Amino acid sequence: MALTLWHNPRCGKSRAALALLTERGLSPAVRPYLKEPPTESEIVELLRMLEIPAIGLVRTGERLFRDLDLADGGDTALVAAMAAHPILIERPILVAGDRAVIGRPPERILDLL
Repeated sequence: MALTLWHNPRCGKSRAALALLTERGLSPAVRPYLKEPPTESEIVELLRMLEIPAIGLVRTGERLFRDLDLADGGDTALVAAMAAHPILIERPILVAGDRAVIGRPPERILDLL
């Protein structure tokens, strides 16, 4: 099964998720989503895999979330904001085939293995 980790190397939880995978002998493809931002269609597909609304993928504690006044934004506005500002995307995210999970806590990624 192909694994892809949407990863921010500056995030402790993201590093912990990667370590959990490598400790188990797995070598996921690493998507540095801050440097390689996803498109809106990729985010929509990710939301489908996660089976959550867009607000469930947004880091609502980010200052940018408040600065952009996204609290009342619908899915379309939130997806556009995440594509334009990937720092708003919750992390880490493990994608395995047509399923995905947000690694909060990092151990949640093990649910897909």
